Amino acid sequence: MKLEELRGKVDLIDAEVIKLLAARMELALRTRKLKDGVVDSGREKEVMERVRKSSVGLVSPEFSEKLFREIIAESKKLQDKNPVLIGFQGEHGAYGEMAVRAYSHSAIPISCKEFTDVFSAVEKGQLDFGIVPVENSLEGAVTQVNDLLVETTLQIVGELRVPVHHCLLSLPDADYHDIRVVYSHPQALAQCRGFIGRNKLEPRPYYDTAGAAEMLANERPRAAAAIASKLCAELYGLDVLKENIEDHESNSTRFVVLAREKPEKKGNKCSIIFSTSHKAGSLFLVLGAFSEAEINLTRIESRPIRSEPKKYAFLLDFQGADTDSKVVAAMKKVKEETSMLKFLGCYDEAKE
Repeated sequence: MKLEELRGKVDLIDAEVIKLLAARMELALRTRKLKDGVVDSGREKEVMERVRKSSVGLVSPEFSEKLFREIIAESKKLQDKNPVLIGFQGEHGAYGEMAVRAYSHSAIPISCKEFTDVFSAVEKGQLDFGIVPVENSLEGAVTQVNDLLVETTLQIVGELRVPVHHCLLSLPDADYHDIRVVYSHPQALAQCRGFIGRNKLEPRPYYDTAGAAEMLANERPRAAAAIASKLCAELYGLDVLKENIEDHESNSTRFVVLAREKPEKKGNKCSIIFSTSHKAGSLFLVLGAFSEAEINLTRIESRPIRSEPKKYAFLLDFQGADTDSKVVAAMKKVKEETSMLKFLGCYDEAKE
């Protein structure tokens, strides 16, 4: 193996070590939410004993112990700050992380593998907030998230719209003309259909846009590129071959912010979930209550209730505060016409 090849492998291992350290720090911050203080001498002793036992070959127990004492010290510093943690679905660099950064510059974005993990971690108190997408301006509703909203006990405490601008990312110094395959999330591939077709690229679905970028950087497949955010290029050391390759420049995704408690300040938009009985005109009566009160509806979606086959729930957003007299009166009528009614939250509407 040549010198440059060896160095390339070392660089990949270094990048993986940094990634794993960051993941460890994230988990340390999550554990801080579940314990009274930062110092846990018993746990620290347990970790050091396991590190010494695991040290084999070229990695001596003395070196490992020295290294992990530094790691634990850094973890304590971060835990002592007790920052706000906001979960998003996907690898770092995903559009969910961009939503977190847009919502709060001081919060720490925490990567979660699945949408269910975001909901669960907020419900259990490991995360302060979760940010999840509910609809895209081109591809419509994010059905998995809407299904989770039907079942959750969490409150929606905010929303924001994030412009989605896809980039074609490649390995450094790759020749654009050699690329034949492009990896990304199915929805991102659909949003860039025109670009992919014009350039005669073979689209290959991947579980996540940022995951595709990370795979490209780590596995380095030949003649391949990824469609992801510009942030991914920075995080994974990739080149941006082309920006804004989405078919429509108006492409954006609406995210909602989840928390265990309702916000203290008054909002100007509300979300509810309800079910109606199986009889003619039942949905019309519910919608009529809002019409009579002159309340503007901004979204209505229907989703099957997974725990109750053949039954459907409706997710409805409308403008107004839950303390407004006309909203209070309308909600009273809605309650009379529904078999199930859940108030998801009142929050500030996202600015267009």
